[in-house]
Amino acid sequence: MGYDVIGDIHGQADKLEALLQKLGYVRKSGGWVPPYGRQAIFLGDLIDRGPEQIKVVNIVRSMIDTGHASSVMGNHEFNAIGYMTERPGAPGEFLRKHSEKNKSHHVEFLDQVVEGSTLHRELIEWFKSLPPMLDLGEIRVVHAWWHEPYVELVSGQVPSGRPMGEDFLHAAYMKGSAEWQAMEGLTKGLEVRLPSGHSFVDHSGIERHDVRTKWWHDEPRSYRDVAIVGPAQHHRLPDHPLPADYAGAPVDGPPVFIGHYWMSGKPELQSPKVACVDYSAAKDGPLVAYRWDGEQELDASRFVEAG
Repeated sequence: MGYDVIGDIHGQADKLEALLQKLGYVRKSGGWVPPYGRQAIFLGDLIDRGPEQIKVVNIVRSMIDTGHASSVMGNHEFNAIGYMTERPGAPGEFLRKHSEKNKSHHVEFLDQVVEGSTLHRELIEWFKSLPPMLDLGEIRVVHAWWHEPYVELVSGQVPSGRPMGEDFLHAAYMKGSAEWQAMEGLTKGLEVRLPSGHSFVDHSGIERHDVRTKWWHDEPRSYRDVAIVGPAQHHRLPDHPLPADYAGAPVDGPPVFIGHYWMSGKPELQSPKVACVDYSAAKDGPLVAYRWDGEQELDASRFVEAG
């Protein structure tokens, strides 16, 4: 089986259809059909920001239903679930607060599905069916960070092929719980707090003191080594040693595919074992896929982009 691993779509249906066509998929009455012996794998973040989010979900969903695709859950699907799920014993309060900030990140989706509609509720139930990670034996797929302790914890509580249960979901929104830490890591990656007095400005113009890291880095020594920021912000990162409990480590074993990180420029490997296929399709970047055909050391020539 060959896999076409596709990055964060964020409602960009035109880019998705262009990429599928470029990969040799054919549109038929039941949806998009891959070339013989191939399957698409989506890395989550199907929704938010883009103009055709329902269409994107429908394309991906039809491909999953016909056995032509799989998808993991991104942080935007996880956030959407929490935004719609009431907190136990607190009617009118939700697992993800309806703050102005949270709503601003989610407003395009809410407008397109019509907040509170039958369609909205139905899509939230479908999002719960998306696994937080996939171990396919020869490759592993997760939205942001493949961290074995988190994989084991979530696998034990969200059995393969079963939707995310309410008990796990409620625990995963309880800040500081083991479930919360696991879902934060799998869907948002490894973040570290910068030393006092240091910050940077992210792609949305927000000043931040916690920074996403290259958890796959083979020689992580300093904050500057591992921090993921735009080139214009790199000088703001301290060249201080990382904390002793920094959990990043190079990948050993089957390759890992991730999205989430808003890469730019020519698609490139993060390491011989790690490929990120999120190249900012939600903004001006292309939608990117990696065509995997059994190699255990990844090859940058296998990236395909559209849009």
